[in-house]
Amino acid sequence: MTATTQAQAGPKSSLLPMTIIGVLFFIFGFVTWLNGSLIPFLKIICELNEFQALFVTFAFYIAYTVMALPMSSILKKTGYKNGMAIGLAIMVAGSLLFIPAAQSANYTLFLGALFVLGTGLTILQTASNPYVVHIGPKESAAMRISIMGLINKGAGVIVPILFTALVLSGFENFTADHLAALSEADRLAQINELSSRLVMPYIYMAVALTFLIGLVKFSSLPELEFEAAEEHQEKGSITHFPQVVLGAVALFAYVGVEVIAGDTIGLYGESLGVHNFASLTSYTMVFMVLGYIIGVTCIPKFISQEKALLASALAGIACIIGAALGSRESTMIADILWGWSGIPVIPDTVTFVAMMGLAHALVWPSIWPLALEGLGKYTAQGSALLIMGISGGAILPLVFGKVAHFADNTQVAYWVGLPCYLFILFYALKGHKMRSW
Repeated sequence: MTATTQAQAGPKSSLLPMTIIGVLFFIFGFVTWLNGSLIPFLKIICELNEFQALFVTFAFYIAYTVMALPMSSILKKTGYKNGMAIGLAIMVAGSLLFIPAAQSANYTLFLGALFVLGTGLTILQTASNPYVVHIGPKESAAMRISIMGLINKGAGVIVPILFTALVLSGFENFTADHLAALSEADRLAQINELSSRLVMPYIYMAVALTFLIGLVKFSSLPELEFEAAEEHQEKGSITHFPQVVLGAVALFAYVGVEVIAGDTIGLYGESLGVHNFASLTSYTMVFMVLGYIIGVTCIPKFISQEKALLASALAGIACIIGAALGSRESTMIADILWGWSGIPVIPDTVTFVAMMGLAHALVWPSIWPLALEGLGKYTAQGSALLIMGISGGAILPLVFGKVAHFADNTQVAYWVGLPCYLFILFYALKGHKMRSW
C-alpha cells in the first residue's frame, strides 16, 4: 500500500496537517464527551430512567453506523479535505438544533440534534484518521494517533468542568429528589431555567465550528491519494480483508466500553450519592490522557503497537472485575492515588470505572494502523468500516442500561464490558495477523 501526500516529504511538511487534524480531534473530544454530562442532566430534567437516558449515546453513536458508508461515498467524490469541511458544516446544523431542543426541554429534539452532530463527526472521523496513519512511518502511526487521542481526551477533561460551571452554576442541589420536593410550578420553572442554559454553549460551538470550516477549506492541507497494490487486484470487496473486518468488531467492543466508562460513571456516581457526579467523566478522561501519554512516549520506542493492544486488553479485564466487585463505600484507592491533592475522592468501584480509561486508551491508536495495513485502494472503504465500529457506543451502553434497570443495580451492569475486552484480547493475539478467512 502506498499513500501519496505532500505531507510525506519530511517532518516539516507533516506539521501543518498534524496541527489542523489536532484541532479537529479536540472538537471530536469536546462534542463527544459532552454526552457524559448531558446524560445525568437530561435524566433529571426529562424524568428518565437509566435505559431511557442512555438513548443519548444511542442517538449520537448510531449515526456512525447509519452514515459511515454514505459519508465514505462523499469522500470519494469530494476528496478528504472538502469532506472534512462538509462534516463541520453538518455539525454546525446539529449545534443549532440544540436551541429549540433546550427551549422546549424536548428529549426527542435533543436526540435528533445529537444524531446530526454524530453524522458530521462520522465524515470527519472517516477522513481524519487515515491522515494521521499515512502522514508518517507506519511503525509510529499509533504514536501519532496517541497524540491525537491526548488532544481528544484533554477536551474530555475540560468539558464536564465547563458544563458544570456554565449550566449547573447556582444549582448545587440539582438532583431528582430535590426537584421532586418542589411544587409543580417551582419544578417547571427550574427545569425551564436549566434547559435554557444549554442555548449559549451550543451557539458558541456553532460559531467555533464555522471558523474551522474556513480553516480546513482554505488551508494547504494535502489531499490523500492511495495507489492499489498488485496483490489486491483479485480482492473485490473490503470484506475479503479479515484484519479490517475483525478490527471493526474490536473497535465496536472498544468504543462500547469507552462510552460505558465515560458516560455511565456520572449515572453510577449519582446512584451512589457521589456529590460531584456531573463532573465524574473528567476522572475517566484524566486516566485516558495518562494512557495516551504512555502511547506518545513509548510507541514504538519501548513497546510495539501489538504489545500495547495486548496490555490494554488485560488491564481492561482487570478493571471490569474491580468495577463489578469493588467496594461501594471504601475510597482507599482514590485516597492513595490522588487523595493528597485535594481532588474529591470517589468509591473504589467508581475508581475502577475511571481507570478503564487508562486501560483502553491505546486500543484505538493500536487498532487503526494494524487494521489498515495493506489495504491500498480499499483504504477509504476500510476506514468507513472501522468508523462503523463506533456504533458500539450506541448499542453497548443501551445493553448496560437495560441490565442496570432490570437488575436494579448499576454495578452489576459493568460485567457487560468483559466480553468486549476478551475480543480485543483475541484481536491483539491473532485477529490483526489474519490475511484470509
